[in-house]
Amino acid sequence: MNEFFSQLVEQFYQTTWLESTAVIFGLLSVWYSKQENILVYPTGIISVLIYVYITFQYKLYADTGINLYYFAMSVYGWYNWLKKDDVTSKQLPITWNSRSENHLSLLFLACSFLLIRWVLISFTDSDVPNWDATTTSFALVGMWLMAKKKIENWIAWIITDVISVPLYMYKGLPFTAVQFLIFTVLAIWGYFAWKKSYEEND
Repeated sequence: MNEFFSQLVEQFYQTTWLESTAVIFGLLSVWYSKQENILVYPTGIISVLIYVYITFQYKLYADTGINLYYFAMSVYGWYNWLKKDDVTSKQLPITWNSRSENHLSLLFLACSFLLIRWVLISFTDSDVPNWDATTTSFALVGMWLMAKKKIENWIAWIITDVISVPLYMYKGLPFTAVQFLIFTVLAIWGYFAWKKSYEEND
């Protein structure tokens, strides 16, 4: 255990300013998401663009792709959250998935995992194709559901974050691993916050 913490401290000292910046803006983004604050998107965009560069450097190619997807979905989500209903003039409300939307989300998850795993194994030198594909497919679903303000987005993020902690430790990015540990706590908090908000406005 002492050896583990010694290695962790040593790795923290090796953390770059670029990774630190990405972590700070990533944490801000999740915090604003929990608050249902539109600043989730500009802060998130800064973080994901930095992580596009970092993950490519560390051969986490699926994560590079997911961060590009995050960027596109952040632009879409930013627009969608600000858009007002033509009839009620209200902004997009928090809702649960319908049964059909749950089925579609699960199908999206399964297809994403199989496709990403195949690409990683067939066309890259990734040494963690299964784990990389798993976190990436759950994150794809989570980002889509967040843009739609679906409560289930937090479930997808919790799973993504829990798996990402050991993955990033293994890849030598301890600060990012701790970020995902904090993300896990915030995602659980966000789930209950959105659930409460939904019940109060239902």
